[in-house]
Amino acid sequence: MLNQLISAGREYGQLAIDYFSSPLVLTQLGLIIVLYLPALLLSRRIEPLFEQRARGIKGMPGLLRIIVAFLRRFEWLFFVILLALTYLITSVVAWPVSNYLIYIAMLLSAAWLLIAVTSHALRSRLLRKLFAYAAWIYVAAAILGVVDDTAQILDNAGFSVGKFRISILGLLQAGFLLSVAMWLSFTVGSFLDRRIQKAEDLTPSLRVLLGKVTRISLIVIAALIAISGLGIDLTALTVLSGAVGVGIGFGLQKVVSNFISGIIILLDQSIKPGDTISLGETFGWIRELRARFVSVVTRDGREFLIPNEDFITHEVINWSFSDKYVRLDVDFGVSYDSDPHEVVRIAIAAAGSVGRVDAARRPPVCWLTEFGDSSLNFKLRFWITDPQQGLTNIRGKVLLALWDAFKENDIAIPYPHRELIFKSPVSVNSIND
Repeated sequence: MLNQLISAGREYGQLAIDYFSSPLVLTQLGLIIVLYLPALLLSRRIEPLFEQRARGIKGMPGLLRIIVAFLRRFEWLFFVILLALTYLITSVVAWPVSNYLIYIAMLLSAAWLLIAVTSHALRSRLLRKLFAYAAWIYVAAAILGVVDDTAQILDNAGFSVGKFRISILGLLQAGFLLSVAMWLSFTVGSFLDRRIQKAEDLTPSLRVLLGKVTRISLIVIAALIAISGLGIDLTALTVLSGAVGVGIGFGLQKVVSNFISGIIILLDQSIKPGDTISLGETFGWIRELRARFVSVVTRDGREFLIPNEDFITHEVINWSFSDKYVRLDVDFGVSYDSDPHEVVRIAIAAAGSVGRVDAARRPPVCWLTEFGDSSLNFKLRFWITDPQQGLTNIRGKVLLALWDAFKENDIAIPYPHRELIFKSPVSVNSIND
């Protein structure tokens, strides 16, 4: 295989040296190089004017990206135009005798301009460059008429494994077909996922489940189509895939467990995006359900990626599972000089004055719970509908409202008192003594 490539390289290298050493070819190369300079100068003058206007396009980021990519390659547009004019002029005046190289340069430049601009439809920079170079090389080979020869050389550079032959051409075809199939599956999957997420008739959990199933199904179908398109018999891979599957199963046991747990969570709808949950010492709201983990954002802005298995095997408090209402308790005490009936009335009014407390549908209640050592002890209960906004802060606001209300009504909040009784007389000495 290596000897074939070296031999082909020497043969085509010698042909290239013989061809480009011709005075006729050197003349055309000189014209091509000279024409690129004015094209570059024109693009630098005109490109900023058009780009400033193009930036005014709003609401169409995909179109704007392609337009900007075209403007930044203005030199190639002017280069193609100048090559076309030169080709026409040299054809009329019949100098040089042959202008075939100018014609080829015009086609190659036009192909590069078109491919480089259209490739910006791909968001990934790596995929964009790979697609642009691969497509241009193929088009250049087609223009030069060496597609069949190149394909034959690449196909000969290979080896056989049983009845299956592996060659450079086959690997390139496999990579190209698999890349296109995967890109189409990701694009179509993302489009369908966005449509599913906008379906208001479906529950959030069902939307997430359908989106994941759709994406995975399209990826598997694309891979199978790509493999079948290469002429690979899928039945021959059954035994190998079974053995590999067993090994992967042991190695990825936790991953598979989390994946299955994620499907169970989506099916039973025990948690869904937007729910406020407590798991261990973690309290926050669910931002996203993923195939392996659940994203939980806490009040301090930290994002915890909790494995799906923990939501199946551990105790989870879902503050908004079946009802958004959450009841909170605040304990406080007042002095024995206070009227407990008045304290209850003032406490209920103070809690109802806090914005997040739902005093309309579920009014706060207050109960005398204990005759303490130094105070009358009460329990104030109230309801909120937005636990994701925090629990500690609403308790703090209610306590501040109680403090202000008690100060206005001269209700004292006591502190512990201790009475000391001495069985024998105690003498007090003066400091001066």
